[in-house]
Amino acid sequence: MARKAKGTKKEIQNLLLLLRDPAIENRHQAVAALQAVGEPAVTPLIGALAGAEDNDGRWYAAIALSRIGHPAIAPLLAAMQENTGHEFRRYAAAALGEIGQRAIDPLIDAMGSDDRELRGFLSQALCRIGEPAVEPLTRRLGDADEVIRQCAALTLWQLGEKGLPAMMEKMKQ
Repeated sequence: MARKAKGTKKEIQNLLLLLRDPAIENRHQAVAALQAVGEPAVTPLIGALAGAEDNDGRWYAAIALSRIGHPAIAPLLAAMQENTGHEFRRYAAAALGEIGQRAIDPLIDAMGSDDRELRGFLSQALCRIGEPAVEPLTRRLGDADEVIRQCAALTLWQLGEKGLPAMMEKMKQ
């Protein structure tokens, strides 16, 4: 069992180093300790995600961010707008998708971006969330922002059997 992390800069940096440890149990303990640190670990974890040299490094940083949950949502979305790296965005979207229901409305709001690729990653995160995203996406089919309306429709389409019936029902109204 991981010990409670204090959250000092030095301890967070040491935990970030453990995310790359060859021993998987050390990586798992580092994720648990970073989760226990919570919000103070978010910015360093986003930096670790951005600077990771391989998918393992990105994976463990994304898992830790997803386990921290709500405090990571806004900083991750902001970082995705600034960092256009495909791999960074892919893993950040996976983290947001794993955060789940609390990330739905911020993800949909962020779809108003002019950045088409970013919108695609946001849609992937919503698809990862799945069923809980259907009703909020359906609601946004009537949004004043045309880009959000289009993204909501496309995301519902991508959700397939989960999203299509809700979208079709909304279109009948």
